[in-house]
Amino acid sequence: MFFRAPESLMQFLLSVMAVRPNIFYPRRTCVLFSTSVSPADGGRAGSGSQKRRKKRQKKAAWTGDLSWEERLADAVTPLWRLSYEEQLELKQNNQRKILSELSGSLSADLRGVDGNPKTVGFYLGTASRGNIVCVNGDHLLNMPEKHTLVARCYQDFIRQSSLEPCLLFHTGGHWREVTVRTNAQGHTMAIVYFHPQMMTAEEVAVHKAELVEYFSRGPGSVCQLDSLFFQESTMTRCTHEESPYQLLHGQPYLHEEVLGFKFRISADAFFQVNQAAAQVLYNTVRDLCVPGAAQSKTGGTLLDVCCGTGAIGIISSPRVDRVIGVEIVEQAVRDAAHNAALNDVENCEFLPGKAEVVLPALMSRLSSAPGALTAVVNPSRAGLHPKVVRALRNQAAIRRLVYVSCKPDGEAMRNFKELCCAPDQEKKLTGEAFSPTLAVPVDMFPHTPHCELVLLFER
Repeated sequence: MFFRAPESLMQFLLSVMAVRPNIFYPRRTCVLFSTSVSPADGGRAGSGSQKRRKKRQKKAAWTGDLSWEERLADAVTPLWRLSYEEQLELKQNNQRKILSELSGSLSADLRGVDGNPKTVGFYLGTASRGNIVCVNGDHLLNMPEKHTLVARCYQDFIRQSSLEPCLLFHTGGHWREVTVRTNAQGHTMAIVYFHPQMMTAEEVAVHKAELVEYFSRGPGSVCQLDSLFFQESTMTRCTHEESPYQLLHGQPYLHEEVLGFKFRISADAFFQVNQAAAQVLYNTVRDLCVPGAAQSKTGGTLLDVCCGTGAIGIISSPRVDRVIGVEIVEQAVRDAAHNAALNDVENCEFLPGKAEVVLPALMSRLSSAPGALTAVVNPSRAGLHPKVVRALRNQAAIRRLVYVSCKPDGEAMRNFKELCCAPDQEKKLTGEAFSPTLAVPVDMFPHTPHCELVLLFER
């Protein structure tokens, strides 16, 4: 359902798009483990009512009669005590507040709860207060049973291992977090991250073999993993190109189906974790990019920036003459090309590289493209690079731009303002300003305050 703004373009009408199961299960979970020691009191009294309120909230989280499980649920799924209707109302109000800003601007030591230094779960507390603990997430409403099973087995494995966990790189240790991905069919991929420290390749190989043995033939075989990956890294996060994801056991990919299209998903490729809600999101984005009847063809070109594995472009491809996708993760580009072929889609082209590098050069090529030019962007929480915003803003052929944001109150707000502000020679924003005409929140993460916001800009 879509609601068009009335006479003033700044008066947004919002309706949170939602699928109606009682519980949504994200299909990618990253669980962490922790080491040593006890919580400690800390913090200093702040000035002002807001600081005092925040201090009371922090204190409440660590005092009273709440169990560790309740504290974790409050941290990971803070809306779990509300009915789903109440959650949607709260999110709708939050999105209104975010959009009102757009409108206005245009005039240390760790331990597990059980004391075991090798605990798999989620962190509570902060390093600055010295009160971080690790709590198992088995009870969380947004944790699929298969994910909690893998987490429990990984905990069992590292507790048996002769190696220590690694949290703070400079303190040593090896075993890091595990990421679990499942698709709608229940197929499961686990990715174990490992810090080699000063170990030789031969020494690392011994522990990789133990990991494979545990999950393929040992107690962990109860997880029935379809894929087991291993990444050695001395960085918090890195790409497959920087440090390859090593397939230790099973199949190299998962497959998912959305709106009748099939997609191959690699270990490091981005794909929406909530499959049911992803269908709502992608259907919404497609209808905003290329409005019209489901079987009609609008024509023109769709520029898909931060295209990932090609989902938006491929799903929209029957309505346009061609799709050009840009994506920084090279493996995701390979997945996107494979996915186009898998779905017999022949009008999609996917380009690897940073959008801020690829896009400016691509714009001259698109200037002479026949038919309408529409852009859709789906960046990370960090938003779009200023050069990308500049390239989109200054391309006169783009009359319609759809922005998908997972954190609209963060850096994305800067993008929104630069797309819509008056021409600014200093920032090299010389093109005609866009106007925001429609906003559609989509509830991708029930029981949490997070919401995906789809914004339509036109000029």
